[in-house]
Parts: sequence; structure tokens; C-alpha cells
Amino acid sequence: MGIEYIDKIVKLIKEVETHEGKNILEAASKICKATLDNKSIYIFGASHAGILSQEAFYRAGGLININPIFAPEVSVDRSPITLTSRMERLVGYGETIAESVGFEEGDILIVHSVSGRNPVTIEMANTAKLKGVYVIGITNMSYSEKVTSRHPSGKKMYDLCDIVIDNHGEIGDACISLENAPQKVAPTSTVIGATILNSIFSEAAKLVSEETDEMIPVFASANMDHGDEFNKKLVDKYKKVIHYKY
Repeated sequence: MGIEYIDKIVKLIKEVETHEGKNILEAASKICKATLDNKSIYIFGASHAGILSQEAFYRAGGLININPIFAPEVSVDRSPITLTSRMERLVGYGETIAESVGFEEGDILIVHSVSGRNPVTIEMANTAKLKGVYVIGITNMSYSEKVTSRHPSGKKMYDLCDIVIDNHGEIGDACISLENAPQKVAPTSTVIGATILNSIFSEAAKLVSEETDEMIPVFASANMDHGDEFNKKLVDKYKKVIHYKY
């Protein structure tokens, strides 16, 4: 007897591989080029979508040049937690965050929003695009197409992305039905989003390694012998495109 959630996750991963493989490889190619061109790579998500931003940076086996955009009012350590919902719907907040980032033409922004309907992520993507940034979106297309935009423009996040990668999840994110209960349990967007993200980064790192004989910007584990020394050399090499405090 299988475990239903694991069975569903395995099925979703295969769907993503089948239907999103081309876009994942294209995103990896763009990140490779940006890395070789010394451009900055950023990632943003609000509330639980922001978990991918934490997954992506300062991570053993992760790309050293990924810069998270953290906004306190949409982080899950806020109290009351409902403030995150109010702030991600506040028109103008996403633009304010984006203007503080320092985007430059040729940079890359990865944005993650399951519904893609809230102003904070829509404005983040739009502001970045206006500055010449290439925008990669991770979302749930069936979910996003079903709901209305909460932004005055009527646009959703996917409208502003150069590449859209669908996580193929269910509307509402949770995937396991319960007897005598209207609400499903067990969301899929975090595990599928992390799978997509690390697929992009691993393919990008392969491409970079094929193009240069120099140090590839991938963190070693700080818990391995000489890991700290190795990582310090990488940070020194790529410091121009590292915008978080190390």
C-alpha cells in the first residue's frame, strides 16, 4: 500500500518533467549566460511562496550568485501571520520593494507565486521587466487562470514573465481529499517548486562548467573539511554579483 501524498508528488514530478522540461532548460540557459556575463540573479516570493527564496541561496550544492529578495511584511515570521495576506494584496508594496533592489538590464529575476494574482508579485515582475530584467515565473497555471487578478491592471504574474513554468498542482494547492471535509490537505507547491528550482540550477551549473575552466559558482557544504575556505574563494570571485551579506 502506497502513501497517497508521495504517489501524487511522484506523478507531479513526472508531469513537470514531461511538460516543462523545455522551459526548465531554457531558464537554465539564461542563468548560465547571466552567470558568465557577471549579471545578478534574484529570486522572490511572498509568504509560503518565499520558501523557495530560502531554498535557493547560501545552500550547499546551490549557486552562490542567487540573491534572495526578502520583504519583512510578507515573511512567514510576521505576527499576526494574517498581515502577510494583507500586505501581498497591497497595491504599490511590490513596486516599493522592487525599486530598492537595484535591478540592472540583463539581470534575471525568478518569481514564485502559486495563484499569481496578488499585487506584490505582479509589481515585482513588472518593475523588473521595465528595467530590462529577464523574468522567470513559477506558478500554477490552472489555478491562476481560474482566479481574478487583485491588481488594478487586471494582469497576473504569468502575463509579465518571459518564461512560465507550471507546477501542475491542483487549484488551491492542497492535493489529498478527506472524508466528510470540504478542504483538501497537503500542499504540493513547495516540494514541486524546489524540484523545479534545483533542476534549473543544476542544469545551469552544467552549462557553466562546459563554458569555462574557472571555479563554478556552487557552494560546498560548510560542514565539510575546508568548506569554509572553498566558499570564501568563490565569494571573492563572484562578489560583484552577490548582494546578500556574507
